[in-house]
Amino acid sequence: MGERADADGGSTYRTFARRMLRGEPDLTTPEVAERTGLSTEVVRGFWRSLGFADVPDDVPHFTDDDVALLRQLVELFEDGTLGMAAAQSLVRAQGHSADRLALWQVEALVEDAVQRYALDDTSARLLVLDRVARLAPVLEQQLVHTWRRQLVALLGRIDRDVALAHAPPVPDADQLPLERAIGFLDMISFTERSARMSPGELAELVQGFESAARDTIAGYGARVVKTIGDAVLYVADDLRTGAEVSLALLEVMGTRGFEVRGSLVWGRVLSRSGDVFGPSVNLASRLGDVAPPGAVVLDDVSAALLEARDLAVRLTPERPVAVQGLGVIRPVRLARALPDAEAVAPTR
Repeated sequence: MGERADADGGSTYRTFARRMLRGEPDLTTPEVAERTGLSTEVVRGFWRSLGFADVPDDVPHFTDDDVALLRQLVELFEDGTLGMAAAQSLVRAQGHSADRLALWQVEALVEDAVQRYALDDTSARLLVLDRVARLAPVLEQQLVHTWRRQLVALLGRIDRDVALAHAPPVPDADQLPLERAIGFLDMISFTERSARMSPGELAELVQGFESAARDTIAGYGARVVKTIGDAVLYVADDLRTGAEVSLALLEVMGTRGFEVRGSLVWGRVLSRSGDVFGPSVNLASRLGDVAPPGAVVLDDVSAALLEARDLAVRLTPERPVAVQGLGVIRPVRLARALPDAEAVAPTR
């Protein structure tokens, strides 16, 4: 398909690109290297870290803004504020997050155009191409504000973690640094169900599941770590919140027609690249695999800790199961406490 022409004879895309990049890209990789004092290989490394393919040395592809941003990182490296590995990690985080964000935003705009104007996918994308220039400044402002909010929230959690770390007892230096409640939620029979769906129905299913999960998790002060189509991994700062989130997720998903199961584990984790790692994460994943439909299960240790929190829940031991790599697991089913009248009612 050919590019659409705008009023001055250029394509809509090229006009938008010039506006977003604040000029025509006119610098090659060697020229960027010369202006930043870096080798061409290091420049290529940063460009790859952003998530982009290598650019031939004789192709003008970069702007003065690319040079300025790279120079900022070089200055932080030269004055000792950052190590080179940390600088590249920051660039990689920005590239990965921005790629996901831009894709999510554009797909949301396309879906909106399809639904509101009864367009086919190609026509909807052409409409987005025409309109995104007007929306871009708003999206940019919201991104900066949201990032500021997220950074403040994260530093607040770090501040609390540091305060707890200096209170007795002091954790073993060999332990993973963060104590968290790790939760998994998984849609049951997703593969079989999705195989019978049209692309539109599948998109609606996944979006409905993710939206319900994200809104519920955030509403209780927990955080989504990642979603994988039919599953979501989340963390909470304390076990009580994790339990409340788990029970709320079961209820919300049930009302929206999603058959799910999940798990919850209290343990220590390592946080890197926006993800969490550690034996507790592995345990939560395996527990989710053995949970009964419509239920959330904990390991027996986490269940005992939750019981000590005096939360209004019911904890029912399930049959022990042998799991490869973890040995025998003793799942404990989590549910809301029965009302007093129901709890003492005689059986017939």
